Amino acid sequence: MTVSRKTGRLLAPLLFLAFSGQAPAEPPRLIQPVECRLGQDCHILQNVDRRPGPGVEDHACGTLSSEGHTGTDFALATEAQMAAGVRVRAAAPGRVRGLRDGMPDIDTSLPTAPDVTGRECGNGVTIDHGQGWRSQYCHLRAGSIRVRKGQMVEAGETLGLIGMSGAASFPHLHFALRRGSAAVDPFRPDSSRGCGRDSGRGLWQQAMPYRPAGLLGVGIADHVPDYAVVKQGLPEFNPGAHVPALVVWGFAFGGRQGDEIRLTLEGPSGSLGSQRLRLEEDRPRFYRAWGKRAPETGFAPGRYSARVELRRGVAVLDRRESFVVLP
Repeated sequence: MTVSRKTGRLLAPLLFLAFSGQAPAEPPRLIQPVECRLGQDCHILQNVDRRPGPGVEDHACGTLSSEGHTGTDFALATEAQMAAGVRVRAAAPGRVRGLRDGMPDIDTSLPTAPDVTGRECGNGVTIDHGQGWRSQYCHLRAGSIRVRKGQMVEAGETLGLIGMSGAASFPHLHFALRRGSAAVDPFRPDSSRGCGRDSGRGLWQQAMPYRPAGLLGVGIADHVPDYAVVKQGLPEFNPGAHVPALVVWGFAFGGRQGDEIRLTLEGPSGSLGSQRLRLEEDRPRFYRAWGKRAPETGFAPGRYSARVELRRGVAVLDRRESFVVLP
């Protein structure tokens, strides 16, 4: 068992159980445990780490995981979404065996964050599905849990809301599935099948598309936005007649060393320039910005478009555009 350098929490290696001498228990069939649209208003930020020892490998032979990670993280792009409320729901029917509520929603990566040792899950719920199968739902929003211990729940029943309690630095649900004491990857419950891009269904009732990385948001501002504000959720930019600068920004997840983010700005008369920025290290979430100062006569009125691309080698992993109209 190892300790995460980032959170200080204990991390157990991923294990798969083989039950000899008896018929295997039928695993639960799972629905998506968050009420959101994957790839639009939420995304999978981390999968189960299937590689023993150093290094990471997810169910699709990718690296969308972290060392010793034993669950699936369904993340929101901004804290504003968390404040609006996104439901966490039971992935399968069962009985509530444990819960905790009342821990604050705090970014534990900040130096002022409290110690959450022994309570890394934060506010959470555990459901017993029978025959040794259990699911756990972590980092729920403070005061949002709507079930009680011993209650029977159906698949899809609301458990609470996505938050960032416990060992969390962004709003997300950490969903973990276990059989007995062993962690199970819901995308590939049979470890003998290795990994590959053909996965996506596993124990899920509906297949989930695999995205190794992607853009969470892009836009234009009249200054370089503070990263903390980007994570909270930037307000809509409504430019006046005179703006000091036009800045293209992109917020992304799943970054790997060497990935490139391309920022391009175009105006009514054509291109105003572009910038290519490379990641110097792996970053689960990251933000980049680049722009142009206004000329002495100011920007001409008209439509200004921003295009942001996330690239890995020659592959374009994601591309988004945004625009503003200057009066």
